[in-house]
Amino acid sequence: MRTTLTIDDDVAVQIERLRKERDASLKDVINEALRRGLQDMAAKPKKRAPFRTGVHHGGRLLVEDVKEALAMLDEEYDRKKLGY
Repeated sequence: MRTTLTIDDDVAVQIERLRKERDASLKDVINEALRRGLQDMAAKPKKRAPFRTGVHHGGRLLVEDVKEALAMLDEEYDRKKLGY
């Protein structure tokens, strides 16, 4: 089948580089690239292993009341904001 393609500049550079390295025709390089790309696009995505995070023990909790902790943070913020 004959057709006309508009190829982006960066892709054209890669095609030309491959063509020269393999001493192949433009038609052969384009057809191989399309075959590989189409096979890849048609394949089912590979399953990834679930992402796991490690647990770090931070030591004993020094402030047990959340309201108390928030109040302490507010005081620290006010001190820094007022410069004392």
